[in-house]
Amino acid sequence: MLLRVLAALPFIGILLGVPFVNRVEPLVLGMPFVLAWIVMWVVLSSIIMAIIYRLDPSNRQLAADAEEVRS
Repeated sequence: MLLRVLAALPFIGILLGVPFVNRVEPLVLGMPFVLAWIVMWVVLSSIIMAIIYRLDPSNRQLAADAEEVRS
């Protein structure tokens, strides 16, 4: 359940959040606010997907099997 909620966050942030932040001012690092919002969510999407990968039980089993083969 938690993994599905985490996976939905980028979708919600980019597609559903943009209409609420659709303004030019304030400028963030020289970018209009809406562009900075999208760039932030692209970076956060990568971080969230890395978290999902680490929390996924099937990946834990694969890592344990790989460690067992190395030993």
